Amino acid sequence: MDKRPLFKIDRDSGIPLIGSIAFGLIDRGTNIIQVRPITGCPLNCIFCSIDEGPNSRTRWARYYVELDYLLEWFKWLVKLKGGKGIEAHIDCAGEPTLYPELVDLVQALREVKGVEVISMQTHGTLLNERKIDELEDAGMSRINLSIDSMDPDKAKLLSGSQSYDLSKILGLAEYIASSKIDLMIAPVWVPGYNDEDIPKIIEFALKIGAGKKWPPLGIQKYEAHKRGRKPVKSWPYSLFYEKLRALERRYNVKLRITKRDFNVHPLPTPPIPFEKGEAIKVKIVGPGWLYDEALGVSRGRAVTLVGLPYFKEGIEVKAIVKSVKHNIIVAKPTEKSLMIIKELLR
Repeated sequence: MDKRPLFKIDRDSGIPLIGSIAFGLIDRGTNIIQVRPITGCPLNCIFCSIDEGPNSRTRWARYYVELDYLLEWFKWLVKLKGGKGIEAHIDCAGEPTLYPELVDLVQALREVKGVEVISMQTHGTLLNERKIDELEDAGMSRINLSIDSMDPDKAKLLSGSQSYDLSKILGLAEYIASSKIDLMIAPVWVPGYNDEDIPKIIEFALKIGAGKKWPPLGIQKYEAHKRGRKPVKSWPYSLFYEKLRALERRYNVKLRITKRDFNVHPLPTPPIPFEKGEAIKVKIVGPGWLYDEALGVSRGRAVTLVGLPYFKEGIEVKAIVKSVKHNIIVAKPTEKSLMIIKELLR
């Protein structure tokens, strides 16, 4: 299992839950709020876009967000967005079922006025029938279950884990489909690896009755991300959608899903208190998600400080803002700040 240090984030930490892509809440200006209570993953998928898992060569720290603190920020954000029509999507930078308070989180989210849908993205390896029953009782609306192959050996290869039990996952998929929780099967199509599996996955999803309210399948296009694992070149979107269209005709099922299928619509979002290129002061509060990063705080936002081969908690550095998209704040310390940190560590 993952032996990396676990960094706890609670009210006493003073770390905002907006600003980081790794933990907290991500608001992209719609009615969907991404809820990320924990990082880490028991699998080592060969196509992982963020290089997560026990064998990660780039990830340094893991994060855990205390439940009450997470709910405090979530309620504030729901109120800011108008308090209605909200979908809480528990997706995590890794595997959300690692969160020990997952059932309590779902229960608490369901009790927030304005939350209409609670969904979760998972590979399902830590689920069992009892946990699914608990999530059903707590108010889970939909589980997006990643099944990437219908062949046991290939499933182990793609997951990067010899302990991956495909038969168990297929059984759990059937169990979810028979519950009050809606099921969407969401494979990642990795060219050259599971091309022959995608039709079989479609057939399986239709056979077990996935997608009672939402689409039964959400086939994801493999992307070769800068920090991710790259077993193969990714397809252009034109080719990906061409293949989906052919499968739609073959199986008479919608595979090119859109925002409309999930009632995604614009809603207000918190202001971004920075501008790209701006010089800001950032207090270093903890380890970064990657080896060359640190976690900082500035103007009520969590800030990812990049390009730090070393850091010291508690000091304030000057940095240049590199990205602010969707209130995910990335900044790089100035050369002078790096020299100061280096001197302090001598």
